[in-house]
Amino acid sequence: MSSLEKMLGLLNVFTTEQPIWSSEDLIQHLGAPASTCYRYLKVLHTSGYLARVANGSYVLGPRIMELDRVSRESDPVYIAGSPVGQRLTHDTGHSSLLCILFSDSVMCVQQARGRDVPARLFSRGQRRPLVAGASAKAILAHLPMHQLRILYARHATPIAEVGLGGDWEAFKASLKQIRQAGYSLTMGDYNAGILSLAAPLFNQEGEVLGSLALAASTKTIKLEEFRAYAPLVIEAAKQASATIASNADIVALPARALG
Repeated sequence: MSSLEKMLGLLNVFTTEQPIWSSEDLIQHLGAPASTCYRYLKVLHTSGYLARVANGSYVLGPRIMELDRVSRESDPVYIAGSPVGQRLTHDTGHSSLLCILFSDSVMCVQQARGRDVPARLFSRGQRRPLVAGASAKAILAHLPMHQLRILYARHATPIAEVGLGGDWEAFKASLKQIRQAGYSLTMGDYNAGILSLAAPLFNQEGEVLGSLALAASTKTIKLEEFRAYAPLVIEAAKQASATIASNADIVALPARALG
């Protein structure tokens, strides 16, 4: 691992569960000489990626917020999908989620909250495994075969646990069903009590970029009633995909591939 990778890797330790890190803990985590870690911290602090708080500890800095603003104003999936998701929430009353493929996970880039917001709703910047939940499965079903083989080798057990098949052939058959339906529907797949229905988003080349989903609580709607929203979600995802493909500046947007 290069020194640059090690320095940038320090940013990965900051989470909602542990947003504050002391210099000593960062040095211990890095496993490098203290002088090296302090040099990294100085660079990250000076550039605004980290900010100092009491007792020589650090939190993520203002440059992160600035980059988030830039992302909202320039990311083609966010730009194309956000208004479509908002209309979907307005028309159904349920929450919508815009997600992208990020390595072997799915990341939420935008949510529009409905009138009955499910507990623990996926939120912007949050990542989840690429095998659980409708948002993930809608993406998973459209990945190239070589990427699916890699993912299955890594996650065979959780794949079986969410009902996608106990072996490779069953896994492929489950994904084929999702592709044929045009959407994925799950109930309590990732979080108990949450219904989710998602359709894939594509670039101009037909590569899957992410998904657009609708989410609701099982306390407010029954499964079959919720399934009736499938045509709306599919059409909304097609509209977002068409916008992505028609933008002359982003027609070559690549899919986020498994690493």
